[in-house]
Amino acid sequence: MSKQAKIAQQFARQLFKLSVADGAVSAERVGGVLAYVEKNRPANPVMVLRAYHRLVATELAKSVAVVEHAGVVDDALLATIAASMSKKYGRPVAASGRPNASLLAGLRVRVGDDVYESSVAGQLSALASAV
Repeated sequence: MSKQAKIAQQFARQLFKLSVADGAVSAERVGGVLAYVEKNRPANPVMVLRAYHRLVATELAKSVAVVEHAGVVDDALLATIAASMSKKYGRPVAASGRPNASLLAGLRVRVGDDVYESSVAGQLSALASAV
């Protein structure tokens, strides 16, 4: 990594810290940070903004449980998953459903980088790799 890239990363981390209020990304603070960057252009603004975007997107992904499913999933199940994930992570987590025909049956839940899978496709994959 070049020296310019390291400096851009460090500055993006500082901007990200300013964007967090009460343990969550604040839309108002993000707006303030972007206004600051627009008014006071840093060296390599594209590098800084890309790194900042990556940090914000990663943090926002931690508060959404993406539930991939093969069949129909009702709102009650999504609410149950959201409550379970909120309890597990100790922060509010919303659940959103996404159809995925490749699962055959079952669910795959992704919260940030964590993946919980209880699908037939996942079980078949695990069985095939064990043989």
